[in-house]
Amino acid sequence: MPLREALMTRRSMRVYSPKRFNLEDADDLQRLSDLLWAGFGYISPKRRSAPSSHNRQETDLYVLLPEGAFRFEPAVPGAATAGEPGGGRLVAVAAADLRAASGAQDYVGTAAAEIAFVADTAKITGKSPRGVVETIYVDTGFISQNIYLHCASEGLATVVRAMVPKESLATALGLAPTQEITLVQTVGWAQ
Repeated sequence: MPLREALMTRRSMRVYSPKRFNLEDADDLQRLSDLLWAGFGYISPKRRSAPSSHNRQETDLYVLLPEGAFRFEPAVPGAATAGEPGGGRLVAVAAADLRAASGAQDYVGTAAAEIAFVADTAKITGKSPRGVVETIYVDTGFISQNIYLHCASEGLATVVRAMVPKESLATALGLAPTQEITLVQTVGWAQ
């Protein structure tokens, strides 16, 4: 889909079908991988699909699925695991379905996936505390918009959310004290 059309199609959806990403199906797995790559995958050995302040790349994507919670590790071009856009792997961090634990809205937990944006503030130096907060939220916004545009181009529904029980979700994901959840983005199919 041309960028102009994706921009015209992009919207926030709050009603989702019960359809899921089938991790046993190669096409669904590729669809999820492409989505995550569009969000914050590598486009060259040192650059990602979204900008980050001083190229610190402090944000990780945690994917909450019915099968559990996973951290997305994108493939680095030129590495043995690299290939076409969409390369990477999901590293299990929790066996429980944490989708519903990521917010109180009525559609949370019913969509195919919740993507938690997790910034490691230890990677940001030389900024005031306010500057750190500004940086992690701006960088999350770039990634979120990439996911919005990818969803528009692929016929997926999405909405980004700030109403997130961050402390309890951080505990469930086993995050370090320097890791902060900024936002969560719901992704699935429209009902």
